[in-house]
Amino acid sequence: MELPASGTAQTIDDGKPILELHKICKYFGGVHALEDVDLALYPNEVLAIVGDNGAGKSTLIKTISGAHRPDSGEIYFQGRKVEISNPRVARQLGIETVYQDLALVNTLDVPENIFLGRTPTRLRWFVDKKKMFAQTREILERLNIKIPFLRDPVQNMSGGQRQALALGRAVAWGGRIVILDEPTAALGVREKSNVLTLIKQLKAHGVAIVVISHNMRDVFDVSDRIVVLRGGKNVASRPKEETSMDEIVKLITGALESVDIAHQD
Repeated sequence: MELPASGTAQTIDDGKPILELHKICKYFGGVHALEDVDLALYPNEVLAIVGDNGAGKSTLIKTISGAHRPDSGEIYFQGRKVEISNPRVARQLGIETVYQDLALVNTLDVPENIFLGRTPTRLRWFVDKKKMFAQTREILERLNIKIPFLRDPVQNMSGGQRQALALGRAVAWGGRIVILDEPTAALGVREKSNVLTLIKQLKAHGVAIVVISHNMRDVFDVSDRIVVLRGGKNVASRPKEETSMDEIVKLITGALESVDIAHQD
């Protein structure tokens, strides 16, 4: 298990995108869920994708994560054309997705959730719990995740701790790109602040992050760039410093028309 090395991250201006989508289309019968969507994600970037319900956000992240196959368009990973045909292929590329349900097993403890589906063994047959515990501590300490009682079942943890655990697991298993679906939903003020801080720490470790959120304050707190989807199309891309909440809300609702994605390339 290898964690990203601190201090080795590229900046947005240092290189090419780690992930590129060109003219992605996805149809469900007569519904155009995605239509000619272009997207670029850079190393060491937090990219926020925003839009109203039905804008195409969920379909887009499921396309990146391999849950949906696009009907047309191209995907490039580190400049190489790829077909992300299923979630396993996405994970092999280093794309991890943390959905709102977090995919944690409530009756298992922290190490068992970190190693879910990847349990180490000794003498071929015996679960190596000592190794699981030691590596779990290493993961959490490296990412500055505070979970005091690792042997407690996850069901006893707070919402913020559960979210942090899911993020830590995604990065621990080679997540070079981490997609977060509403990461602060249903969290209290303090826990929300902790999760946003963790997102910034992941960026500092060189992880490229995609955040899907309805919370504009959270978006402007952590993102470097904001992409707006409306009606299955990406209608704008804005560096955070060059826009405002008011403009983004108007782009989401259609009160302001813009088809300007020049900042992606």
